[in-house]
Amino acid sequence: MRGILDTAAPGPGLTELGTRQAHAVVEALGHESIAAIYVSKLLRTHETAAPLAAALGLTPVELDGTHEIEAGDVEGRSDHDAVRTYMTTVFAWGSGDPSPVMPGGPDGHAFFARFDGAIAQVAAEHPVDATVVVVSHGAAIRVWTGARVRNLGDGFTADNHLDNTGIVVVDGSPEAGWTALSWGGVPVGGAQLADPTADDPTGDALDEALDDPRDR
Repeated sequence: MRGILDTAAPGPGLTELGTRQAHAVVEALGHESIAAIYVSKLLRTHETAAPLAAALGLTPVELDGTHEIEAGDVEGRSDHDAVRTYMTTVFAWGSGDPSPVMPGGPDGHAFFARFDGAIAQVAAEHPVDATVVVVSHGAAIRVWTGARVRNLGDGFTADNHLDNTGIVVVDGSPEAGWTALSWGGVPVGGAQLADPTADDPTGDALDEALDDPRDR
């Protein structure tokens, strides 16, 4: 990863490492009784879900609303100013203030409306005790979880990594609310499937993403 804010559809496919991470998901989740697998409109979620879906005999369903938070005017950039704009805007939403607007993009109200709507659709289609997999994106998962899950401390999702194929498990419903059961910030399969050289602001802890190399 080169740290580029790449949120537009269809987006890039997986790297070779990403493909190996996707296959490791089968070992991590293949034993679960999974009712359905949902993916976003971005190509990389389809490719991430494919090995697990094949192992379970499921067909992934593209779920509108689960795509990454749009970068607007800073799309395609990797410079520090662009990353700061993106990250401070979205994590303001996750901390309880949905009013900031991404330049050339949405505000938090728009993001939560479409992501909440997608999760509500999943909940409506399955019994409350069903297990489903939603393959989404780093910033979207962290911001939604930070705002909607009730048992994580303030700033938890901003302070903790969520690498590619890191798994967040939540339990509940739109009516009863959501509780986090686990936060697996590193790739399934362990450290051997992590890339410490990768620059991924949407998955990095907020203070790391905002660290300006010009100040070193």
